[in-house]
Amino acid sequence: MRDVCVIGGNRYFGKRLIQRLLNAGVHVTVVNRGSSAPPDGAVHLVADRDVEAALADALGSRTFDVVVDQVCYTPRQAEIARRVFAGRTRRYVMTSTVEVYEHEDSADLIREDAVDPRDIAVDLALPWDDTAFLESNYGEGKRQAEAVFARGPGFPYAAVRVAHVLGGDDDFTGRLDHYAERIRAGEPIAVPLANRSATYEYVEEIAAFLEWAAGAEFTGPVNAAAHGRLTTADICAEVAALTGGTVEFRPTESGPFSPFSFDRSYGMDNSLAEKLGFRFGRSREWLGRAVAETVGPGTGEAK
Repeated sequence: MRDVCVIGGNRYFGKRLIQRLLNAGVHVTVVNRGSSAPPDGAVHLVADRDVEAALADALGSRTFDVVVDQVCYTPRQAEIARRVFAGRTRRYVMTSTVEVYEHEDSADLIREDAVDPRDIAVDLALPWDDTAFLESNYGEGKRQAEAVFARGPGFPYAAVRVAHVLGGDDDFTGRLDHYAERIRAGEPIAVPLANRSATYEYVEEIAAFLEWAAGAEFTGPVNAAAHGRLTTADICAEVAALTGGTVEFRPTESGPFSPFSFDRSYGMDNSLAEKLGFRFGRSREWLGRAVAETVGPGTGEAK
């Protein structure tokens, strides 16, 4: 693996992936709309990946060993990528999500075969360009994007179904800050009446996983999650220990719930990835560090 193209990936674990690749001596080309520059050492191509001709023109005659697509959210984007990168790459890795399992609810950890992308109907006519629609159909967009690649992408593909990610002083989601603000102020935290546990990933580990997946040979979907489930109480206990605040939960029958509060199972089985050769850490071993990186003690502002 000498030449990798990363689509998007200029923030959070994406930029960590790019830096890991550069540190390993890989030639990295980053494609984005120009909103931010990649780390030093990467080639930067500016293009809107939603515009097929613009993406193809930006790539020119370049070919790659692997493409890692960090920002494929819809089947339309997958269709464009399938056409543009056919003949340009020997492998394609799409960053997917645990949200593809949003209709699953099991006390057992969920395996990849619970959602087979070959069985997912694709509807390109849906309003995927509408931001509100896309936000409320995030899991469906990822499922259909996976389905497009599964039905003959023109190259071997893998879909990394990423658990909810914690850690880093650049976590832009604000989810841990949500807890920190309420715990410091002694405000109640809304959770479901039956608040389920979930599996998570550490920001540094998922970057390492994507680097590993880029250099591997497996195809199809694979779950990426640390060992061990966490509850909202587990996360809040770490926040409270750091900030000195008080945790008060307010169980409610219907949402909106606080982040990382689930009324159904969100646990992913990671045994396939481990069988393929990756070794995950345990969430309880890095949870305190992840919270400290994001929240920090004192002011209530993220570091």
